[in-house]
Amino acid sequence: MVQTNDEKRKNVTLVVSGEVERFVSIFPRRVNLCGKIGTEIKRSVKITPEKKYPFKITGLRAGKGDFIEYSLEESKKPDGIFYILRIKNTKTTKGGYHDSIYLKTDSKIQPEIRIGVYGNVLSKSPKGGA
Repeated sequence: MVQTNDEKRKNVTLVVSGEVERFVSIFPRRVNLCGKIGTEIKRSVKITPEKKYPFKITGLRAGKGDFIEYSLEESKKPDGIFYILRIKNTKTTKGGYHDSIYLKTDSKIQPEIRIGVYGNVLSKSPKGGA
């Protein structure tokens, strides 16, 4: 809504439309690390630059890094590269947490990519329970 000084049309509604182009494909878009104490809880994320917007990942860091370990591997395919981000839970007590992993790119379009990480460590089941 735009306000004008025109007495006949004080408010004008503007509609903006366009095509949104994807810069990167990320699957899954956010990471859920959920499991029981004493079990290995880990996930992988595939990050693929779109052909129109090629970039390289030049660094990574966690927002907090208290309860996760992470690593990044670059792989090649015939039509370009992709990355595998591996994330592992390190929390050994019951409870939830959240963090983010920030991927630094060499792109001026999107110099940083954020991936949300959500963890929930559950207590062990009693013997004989599910």
